[in-house]
Amino acid sequence: MTTVRALGLDLGQKRVGVAVSDSAGALAMPIEVLDRLGDRTREHRAIAELVEEWDVEIVVVGLPYNMDGTAGSQARRYAAEAKALGDTLDVPVVLYDERLTTVTAERSLMEQNVNAQHRRHIIDKVAASVMLQSWLDAGQPLGDETSPEPGIR
Repeated sequence: MTTVRALGLDLGQKRVGVAVSDSAGALAMPIEVLDRLGDRTREHRAIAELVEEWDVEIVVVGLPYNMDGTAGSQARRYAAEAKALGDTLDVPVVLYDERLTTVTAERSLMEQNVNAQHRRHIIDKVAASVMLQSWLDAGQPLGDETSPEPGIR
């Protein structure tokens, strides 16, 4: 397994949580929450700037599969967005299962006694970090053969 610096994205309708791995590809850290602008081109440009700023070699987009492992409409929508993002970036974009990452992030923040108002502002980047850490711990898989959009890399 080669170590890479990765950017993790937790796509949402209102916000995009962003996390990055350390240069050794071992530890994910939450870094930012991007507000949705209603302009996909500008949003993807902001992500491209983060890819450059952090010297990222791969982007990992979390897909919200259903609990039974099937891809619902939201997973298909985000897979399509990941493909469009991949068409604009100079680094590969891969999909990774993000089931329960927001729940895990919420529990972690509650255990740290982060108040509800502050949690709302940071939950997306913490969820991105949970998803990215899971991807790193899984050995940095490069594809999901069961994804609703096979071949996104």
